[in-house]
Amino acid sequence: MQAALSAPASHSPRRRGLLVTVFLVALGLHIAGLFVAGVWIVARYFAEPPATFTVPTRDIRVPVQSREHKMTMAKHEAMAPKPTFSDRIVSTRPTAFSLPEMPRIDMDQLLPLDPSQIVSDQISGMVGSGGLGSGMGSGGGRGSGGMGGTGLSFFGIKTEARRILLLFDVSGSVVNKAKASGVPLERIKEETSELISKLPVNCRYSIIQFVRNFKPFSEELVAASPTNKDLAHQWIETQWDESGMMPAGGQGVKSTIPNGLPFVLDYAFSLKPDTIFLISDGSFEQTTPTDGNRKVPGDEFEAQLKRLQAAAGKEVPIHFIGFQMRPEDNATWRRLAQRSGGKFREMGR
Repeated sequence: MQAALSAPASHSPRRRGLLVTVFLVALGLHIAGLFVAGVWIVARYFAEPPATFTVPTRDIRVPVQSREHKMTMAKHEAMAPKPTFSDRIVSTRPTAFSLPEMPRIDMDQLLPLDPSQIVSDQISGMVGSGGLGSGMGSGGGRGSGGMGGTGLSFFGIKTEARRILLLFDVSGSVVNKAKASGVPLERIKEETSELISKLPVNCRYSIIQFVRNFKPFSEELVAASPTNKDLAHQWIETQWDESGMMPAGGQGVKSTIPNGLPFVLDYAFSLKPDTIFLISDGSFEQTTPTDGNRKVPGDEFEAQLKRLQAAAGKEVPIHFIGFQMRPEDNATWRRLAQRSGGKFREMGR
């Protein structure tokens, strides 16, 4: 009994020794690990860093005076005239052939243009009118037209306007009077086509035929491009009314009540022309709902033109070309033309 109780007591010192040994070994291992880690960290601190390769950047600045000097020199060189070749080909002995003469050049086409006028005309022409183009086109028609804007003449009346409108009274009486005055219908059409051919590209124009109803070439003034000139020549040849009646419902005919020249003038001024050519015998009739058929008196035209000129905000000259006019009609339209700043001419006198 006593021996059994003393056995556990004899193992106690040995167990404590084993535990102490294990603890000391573990502590030694930790100390050794800390020592190794400290040595490694210290070695890294004292070791040389690895080599790195970089490309140095240089900030190059041009002095202000030097840069301004170079810009001045470049501007001077750009303004300097370019070298020209002035030597001519000269033959030192006769040859068996001769060189052709230089072609004649129309100097009117070399005149300077007003760029602002061309741009404004082309922009407004882009909207088109009744299938009419407003570009330059490639057709030549009956003439290319000058590049200027002056020196235009129609039946001897000169104009420098850029927006021209032609009004033709094509009633039977006017056609007969024009023929009797030595101006047959063919000459009127030729004179009109010739004027259109000479219009420069920076001009705009249109044509209106009327009796009591009227028929316009276009719904607005169109640019004097080769394409539009060709269309105008075709319209003159195929659409010119020779019946002297122009009934309502015809191709392109505009009609209303009251009709006649007062209605035509209202429409004409809505196109904003710079000048108007009016070709007639000076005697105008119209149909009204109250009076029926009647001759329009001169004082009504005078009042209407005052109103239209004031609405236009500028003086629109009306050039009148007449045929075998009555004395009272002659006096009326001579006065109205002069008051508007236009010219008056009666053919055959």
